[in-house]
Amino acid sequence: MIRLLLADDQALVRGAMAALLDLEADLRVVAEVGRGDEVVPAAQQHEVDVALLDVQMPGLDGIAAARLLRAARPQCRVLMVTTFGRAGYLRQAMAAGADGFVVKDTPARQLADAVRRVHQGLRVVDPALAAQSLAFGDSPLTDRETDVLRAAQDGGTVADIARELALSEGTIRNHLSAAIGKTGARTRAEAVRLAVDNGWLLT
Repeated sequence: MIRLLLADDQALVRGAMAALLDLEADLRVVAEVGRGDEVVPAAQQHEVDVALLDVQMPGLDGIAAARLLRAARPQCRVLMVTTFGRAGYLRQAMAAGADGFVVKDTPARQLADAVRRVHQGLRVVDPALAAQSLAFGDSPLTDRETDVLRAAQDGGTVADIARELALSEGTIRNHLSAAIGKTGARTRAEAVRLAVDNGWLLT
């Protein structure tokens, strides 16, 4: 019996996935959580074999949770199951130690098969995402430019971002200008969107 943990902040999605996976004779959902910072304690408490993690969750994103889980419970396999099929997320998830990456509209039979394969130590990656990942390079942004764009996600003014990051407004403008140029965007909002789509703003 393969013991599963589901981590997704959307209760309906999590419940539907649990119901589908529990129909499989060799799979059992033993834990469900709605926050990324609940993943490691639940996985340890329930002796989980495979953790299915969403990317975007409160408390801790799924990629950061995967990294902590692999450190705390190395024998537990990690399968990212997300709405956000983005090449940048795929690269970051694999770097964090994930064993697989599939999107939520994957048919139930294929999802169950993906769980079995990662449990066996195999890599499972959505083929369309794998191809897309090859087309995009790593983030062109510096750490500081990433911090500035991450702070800009809330739509605050340059002054707001400067206060948040304890930098001068001129420095913020310089970093925003550089980030806009590197992403090929025309505006700050477009630079943020492109960076999010490529998974460059995850922690």
